[in-house]
Parts: sequence; C-alpha cells; structure tokens
Amino acid sequence: MNRPDRHSRTRTLLMVAATATAITLSSGCADDSTPTPVTSSRQAEVAERGASVMPFDLERTTHQFTKSGSGGVQTVTADDPQDASQVALIQQHLHEETSRFRRGDFTDPAAIHGDEMPGLQALRAHDGRITIDYETTPGGGRVTYTTSDTELRNALHHWFDAQVGDHGEHATR
Repeated sequence: MNRPDRHSRTRTLLMVAATATAITLSSGCADDSTPTPVTSSRQAEVAERGASVMPFDLERTTHQFTKSGSGGVQTVTADDPQDASQVALIQQHLHEETSRFRRGDFTDPAAIHGDEMPGLQALRAHDGRITIDYETTPGGGRVTYTTSDTELRNALHHWFDAQVGDHGEHATR
C-alpha cells in the first residue's frame, strides 16, 4: 500500500471522528464523570504515528496482547500469512524492538502512544527484571514478557490494555 492511500484514509478517519465528537457534544451525551474511552480520533492519531514507526501495514496485520500470570505475550501476524513482505517486516521490527525493550528503550511505543502511556515508565525502568524473548512465527512474530515482579507484571498488563484500546480493530486480547 502506498503512503498517499494511507494518509487519505487517516484524514477520512479523523474527519469522521471529529464529526462524531461534535454530534455527541452537541446532543448533551458527554459525561465528564465517567472515564473517557479511547475515541476513534485517538485511534486514528495512533495509526498515523504508528505508520512512521512500524514498517508493516496496520491495515494488513493484527496485534494480539495476551496477559499471563508472569507477564504476557505480544503477537503480530499478517492477516494474509502468505504475504511474505508483511511477514518479513513484522519479524524484522519485532526482533529489533525486543533488543531495545531489553535495554529499557521503549522510545517507539512512546512515539506512537505518548509518554504518558499506562505502564510505560515502569517498563522503562525494568533494569533486567523482565525477560523479553522474541520468536518467529509462521505469519509474523511473538514477543514474550516474563517477570516475577508483581509491579512490573501489572505495568505490562496496563501497557497491553492501552495498546489494545489505541489500536482498535487492529488489536485483540
């Protein structure tokens, strides 16, 4: 997929989100007493920033975030496992990110989701208390996060939840 198509789709998503927000606010449905759910405009912003960090196409891939008692597993797969280009891009990216994450370098997730992303500060300071392993899978790749530290496990779970919310239809639990 070429860049102009992606930017056009992003602009369209932003316009739809802005219209929906305006309708909600004008109808009096907004309620400041409840937590703000992830909006489609937030998801569009994340998708746009993600395009500059992740080399694969979000429209042709799916992220899965599975929590466990010792951390969790992040899997990214091409929607078409025969799409060799997307599979190779996923595998390269996850392999590189695993090396960074082991060092506490979560610059890329912060660039996509923001520095205030839930769990991010604790993950940056893990100082080797999380084992982070990469594995190639037939349709993409998998990163496994393991820790015996309850605080870090909870930070991973919050980080996973934030990613699922921010990536919308491109992510699952």
